[in-house]
Amino acid sequence: MKVVKHISILFFVLISSMASAQVKFEAKVSKKTLGVNERLRVDFEMNKDGDNFNPPDFSNFNVSGPNQSVSNSWINGVRTYKKTYTYFLTPKKRGDFTISQATIVIDGTVYKTVPVKVVVTAAVDKPKDPNDPNFIASENIHLVAEISKTNPYLNEAISIVYKLYVSPNIAVDNWNEIDSPRYNDFWSQNIDTKGQKVQNGTFKGEDYRYLILRKTVLYPQKTGKLNIEPLSLNLSMRVPTNRRDIFGGSLMTRVSRTVSAGNQTITVKPLPEQGKPADFTGAVGSFSFDVTSSKQVLDASESLQIKVGVKGNGNLKLFKLPRLSLPSSLEVYEPEHTENVKTNSAGMQGDILDSYTVVPQYKGKYPIPSISFSYFDLNTKTYKRLNSDEIIIDVQNGPLNNANANTENTNANSNKQAVVLNNDQFAFIKTKTNFTSIKPNDFFKTNLFWSLLLLPFLVIPIAIVFRNKKASRDADVYGNRIRKADKLAKKYLSSAKKSLGQKEAFYIALEKALHNYLKAKLHIETNELSKDKITVLLLKKEVDAQVIKDFEGILESCELARYTPIDIVTMQEDYDKAAKTISLIDKQAR
Repeated sequence: MKVVKHISILFFVLISSMASAQVKFEAKVSKKTLGVNERLRVDFEMNKDGDNFNPPDFSNFNVSGPNQSVSNSWINGVRTYKKTYTYFLTPKKRGDFTISQATIVIDGTVYKTVPVKVVVTAAVDKPKDPNDPNFIASENIHLVAEISKTNPYLNEAISIVYKLYVSPNIAVDNWNEIDSPRYNDFWSQNIDTKGQKVQNGTFKGEDYRYLILRKTVLYPQKTGKLNIEPLSLNLSMRVPTNRRDIFGGSLMTRVSRTVSAGNQTITVKPLPEQGKPADFTGAVGSFSFDVTSSKQVLDASESLQIKVGVKGNGNLKLFKLPRLSLPSSLEVYEPEHTENVKTNSAGMQGDILDSYTVVPQYKGKYPIPSISFSYFDLNTKTYKRLNSDEIIIDVQNGPLNNANANTENTNANSNKQAVVLNNDQFAFIKTKTNFTSIKPNDFFKTNLFWSLLLLPFLVIPIAIVFRNKKASRDADVYGNRIRKADKLAKKYLSSAKKSLGQKEAFYIALEKALHNYLKAKLHIETNELSKDKITVLLLKKEVDAQVIKDFEGILESCELARYTPIDIVTMQEDYDKAAKTISLIDKQAR
C-alpha cells in the first residue's frame, strides 16, 4: 500500500509540474458590450515572461496605455508568475468590432491570443462620480471657437479664435493637435499666435485661465450655410484627487483627455444684384483707386511706368485690377503684379499694384483714357465706382508716324495696322526629325548578344561562392543568435526614433532595445536582467565603469520618464546617449 501511495504522490507531482509548465497567453476584456461614451479595459496576460510583445490594431478606438504589471507568488512551494499588459480603449463610433490577435515570443515560440468581439452601442446614462479624475477633467477644461460674425456677405472677412479655458484647480502639462479643421469653401490664413500668454477670464460665470491657441481669418467663397470643422486636441493634465499628502495638500493624478471646439455653421449672404456694375470683379471692402504715370513728357524710345493700384481693407488677393487701354502707337508690356498685403484679425489690409512698362515709338500727344474700379462697400451696403483721371503723354522728340506725315494717305491707312513680328514667325518649319535607318540591324554578334551568351558562365562561380558562405553562416548557431539579437536591438532603436514626441511609446521601445542588446551581448535571459548582474558581467568584459554607469542611468530614465513630464528635446538626448553608450560597450567589451 505504501508503494501505491508513493506512486500516486509522484504521479500527482508530475501532473502538477506539467500543468504549471504550460504556457498561457490570453486576452481579457472588462465588458463585451459598452456605450460609445464608456471605456473598455483590455488585459493581455501571460504566465511566463516573453519578448517582442505586439498589440493588435486598435484602429476603431482611442488608446491609453499600455500599463505593465508583473506579479510573483509562492504557494505551498509552487511559484506562480503573471505578467499583464493593460490598455484602456475609448470607442470612436458605434458598431461591432473585433479585438484582433496580439503576439509574443516565449522561449523562441510565437504565441497568439484569441480574437475578442465587442459591441459598441449608443451613449449610456451613467452616474457621474465627482471624484473620478476623468469627470473632473471634463468639467474643468473647455475648448471654445469664437467666430466674429455668423452671417457675413460673400468675400467678407470673418475671424475665428480658438481659446482653451482651464480651471485653476488643474494643470495642463502638454497638448497636441489630433485633428485640424479644413476650411472648405473658404479662403483662409492663420494669424501668428506665438508668444501668447495665459490670461485670466470667466467661462459660464466662473473664473478660468485661458490661452489663445489659434487665430484664423476666413473669406467665404460660397453663399448659403457653410460648415466650419472643429479643432481637436489631446491634452495631458494633472487633476486633484480626494487623497491627501502628509501636509494635508491634495494629491494629483495624471489623465489624458480629448477635447473639441465643436462644429460651427455660418450663413453667407450673396451680394445684392441691384446696382451691381457690369465691370464688378468681386472686390468687397473699403478701397481707394489710383492710376499714375512716372513721366508725362519724354522722347520716343524712352520708357515710362503707368501704375494701376488699389489700396484699403478687404479681399485684396481675391479680385483682379482693371486693365489699361492704350493707343496702338504705344508699345506696352505685360504688367508686373505686386502685393503689399498684411492679414490680421480684421482681414487683409494694404495695397495691390499692376505696373505697366510703356515705350512710345513716335512723336505726338497720346491720351491715357480714364478707367474705373467697382467694389461693394460693407459700411453702406452699396456698390461704389471709382474713376481715374485722364493722363496725356507728350512725346516731344522722335520720328513722325507715317499716318501723320503723309496726309494724303491718312484715310487710306486709317484702318491699317503695322505688322508686328515675333519669335514664332518660323514655327511652321520643323527643326527635328524622326528618320529611321533603312538598313536592318541584326541581333547576332552584337555586344548584347555576346553579353547574354557569357553571362551564365560568370554567374555560376558567384552562385557557388554565395552558397558556401550561406552554408557556413547557417552552421554558426552562436553567431546567428548574436546577429539576430543585434538586429532586434536595431529594430527597437529604430522604433524608438520613430516614436520621438510620444513619451510612453518612445521609452518603452528604448527600454526594449537596451534589454535585447544586453541579452545578446552578455548571453543572459530576461529573468536574469538585474542591475548587479549586469554590472558584474560588463566589468568582466573590461567595460569602463563610467560607461556602465551611463547605461544604468539610461535604464533609470526609461523608468522615471513614465511618471514625469518629458519634452522632445530630452527624448532626443536620451536616444543619442543610448546609441553612443551601446557603441562604447561594443568597442570596449573583450
